[in-house]
Amino acid sequence: MFLILGSSALTPAWAQGVAIPNFWDPRVQLERPDLTGLRPIRFLIDDDFPPLDFSGLDGNPTGFSVELARTACERLAITCTIQVRRFDTLLDALADRQGDVVAAAIPITPSLRQRFAVTAPYFKIPARFAVKKDRNEPPPEVKSLAGKTIGVVTGSAHEAYAKAFMPGATLKGFGEMAEAQTALKDGQIDYLFADGLGLALWIGGEDSAGCCDFAGGPYLESRFFGEGIGFVVRQDEENLRRAFDYALQQLWKEGKYAELYLRFFPVSPF
Repeated sequence: MFLILGSSALTPAWAQGVAIPNFWDPRVQLERPDLTGLRPIRFLIDDDFPPLDFSGLDGNPTGFSVELARTACERLAITCTIQVRRFDTLLDALADRQGDVVAAAIPITPSLRQRFAVTAPYFKIPARFAVKKDRNEPPPEVKSLAGKTIGVVTGSAHEAYAKAFMPGATLKGFGEMAEAQTALKDGQIDYLFADGLGLALWIGGEDSAGCCDFAGGPYLESRFFGEGIGFVVRQDEENLRRAFDYALQQLWKEGKYAELYLRFFPVSPF
């Protein structure tokens, strides 16, 4: 059964007023595999998906995924390099052994698992509601959404979810996210239900002019919004996958994950 309230498989932590997601089960304690003799590891990234992967002011690659990869390598005490490639070439380059690990916003799917091994997710893009601050709309729940107009991007998973679980609302479709954001800002819709990462960047950016904010919690139903993203390795590199799963869990426990999250997500999608 699905809940209209933000369904969540995680318990977020809070720091400096920012919700930080936790994807690691504290009951599962991973062990560090033996990495004796491990060669230098080549990470493959793209640089066109901020704040996860992008070129910094100095021209060098950075972003949440990139710095998480670097910090994981430090935690494992192994040597790593970063190579930038076009997003659509990353998996083929990994398969061709032109690199060892992909750190990019490639969704974890059954088809990806058929070709590669993937760590547990270190990030997910939730669905979120946004509202105009001066409208004083009630928190988005089944009853409160009845009779309200919700903006969605036409053909998106968010539209499909809203059609399935928000029967009392009127959905208004938009061709692009920017159009829906403008409609919310101008008061043409009561709520916007969309990609939480895109909304976070907009809410914290200049284009919103401080008009809007999140309402309710994150929606993480994997059948609609995906399993998230993790580090991707070849299937014959199981030891490497285990090593980075271990490192990611340790970075969360030690607070390093939170430090990076606060650096790249001043407005949290969660």
